[in-house]
Amino acid sequence: MTITIESVLTWRDVARVGAGEALALSPAAPARVEQASRIVARIVETGVRAYGVNTGVGALADTVVDRASQSLLSRSIVLSHACGVGPLLAAREVRAIIAAQIANFAHGHSGVRGEIVQHLAAMLEHDCIPDVPSKGSAGYLVHNAHIALVLIGEGSAHLHGRRMSGREALAAIGLEPLVLGAKEGLSLVNGTACATGLTAMALLRAERLLDWADAIAALTLEAAGCQIAAFDAAVLALRPSAGIQKVGASLRARLQGSGLVDAAFGRRTQDALSLRSVPHAHGAARDVFDNSARIADQELASVTDNPAVSGTPEHPIVSSEAHAVAPALGQAADSLAIALAQIGAISERRMDRLVNPLVSGLPPFLASDAGSHSGFMIAQYTAAALSNENRRLAAPAAMDGGLTSGLQEDFLAHPTAAAGKLLAVIDNAEYILAIELMAAAQAHDFLAAPRAAGTDLVYKAVREQVSHYGDERPLNSDIEAVRSLIRDTAPPPIG
Repeated sequence: MTITIESVLTWRDVARVGAGEALALSPAAPARVEQASRIVARIVETGVRAYGVNTGVGALADTVVDRASQSLLSRSIVLSHACGVGPLLAAREVRAIIAAQIANFAHGHSGVRGEIVQHLAAMLEHDCIPDVPSKGSAGYLVHNAHIALVLIGEGSAHLHGRRMSGREALAAIGLEPLVLGAKEGLSLVNGTACATGLTAMALLRAERLLDWADAIAALTLEAAGCQIAAFDAAVLALRPSAGIQKVGASLRARLQGSGLVDAAFGRRTQDALSLRSVPHAHGAARDVFDNSARIADQELASVTDNPAVSGTPEHPIVSSEAHAVAPALGQAADSLAIALAQIGAISERRMDRLVNPLVSGLPPFLASDAGSHSGFMIAQYTAAALSNENRRLAAPAAMDGGLTSGLQEDFLAHPTAAAGKLLAVIDNAEYILAIELMAAAQAHDFLAAPRAAGTDLVYKAVREQVSHYGDERPLNSDIEAVRSLIRDTAPPPIG
């Protein structure tokens, strides 16, 4: 399926392009791009001073660049800003960044030529993925610059699984390197496409993670003999929250008809909080998710260039502003990272209750022969370690410091860093939930009463990936298999 840019994209559109779908522009979008390009051409002709068009950038904003050097300025910006380090971003993440960048240009306030957008779209069409290091951006410039390198025949990219130079990659998809014009270098490295693209991919994974968290919690709650009255709709309605109501409804549907839950009725006055507060913790995360998704869509609807061009070629307007700074996006990613770190934390606590012989009523550590076997004892250690790492990652990137460009850039919102660590939190949370899912399935192997139809679907899904564990194989391969299930597929639907 092809995603078409009419006026704006949504985060779901960007994530779908990241996952491999095609991207196209409606007829109106190239017209807006061309209009902005003509405005920049007019600014160049008249010599009106405009940041990044005929001046340097950052602390060099008042240094005038003559007309003959403006193309060199654009090329120099790309080359000097491409200073990322560390492991490369995943291909789907780079695709999402490119999609967000095209969406920004399509607003018609950037001033790049249509050829820039066409080259970027061709890279998506042919799955030509620039090599973008994941570290080194205090704001947004570095990642974007590594994508721009390929457009000018520099840097490197992967095509059909093979790494090649930027020039070779362009030739392989039938393109020539571009010679950048005035402002194009700045437009290519500027804006919030990087943070927005990464956040879109994080939202896609987070949404699936939250659905799995509810399904896995239901399987654990059933194995633990939960007191389901705590999840009654009328009880949960006492705390108004769309997220709480959604999670409560999901748990009730999954657990409907459970012989294990029926047998546990009245066994305890109330469950431990890691069981009783599932709607509250999971529901809070869903409420945060909804707000973060709204802000990501707001970002995609925004022009994120500095400067922005408007007016007409006859009456050009160039506006220096701060739209490339994205405090809201950084705060949204930070908030979601905190919420998902808490999802991992409560998952680890639920899993511990299944393996802990002091509270579980099940074989110690779910081992088939406790003593000679350790079962899930050390898997709980792994979950605890990952939960602790997520606690550290949940520290807000938006509050990081940093003074750059000779005090010109003296406030940084760090949305890219926030999006990057959100993805890292999701990585860890997927593993934690995978360990809980394996433990819950193992616990059910020791229980006689019938499962609910909804939880039986979850049990069968995990058993299609891994069998009952009897200390006869390394456990890490099982964890990887179940983590892939959570990352790549939706939980089995009820009914």
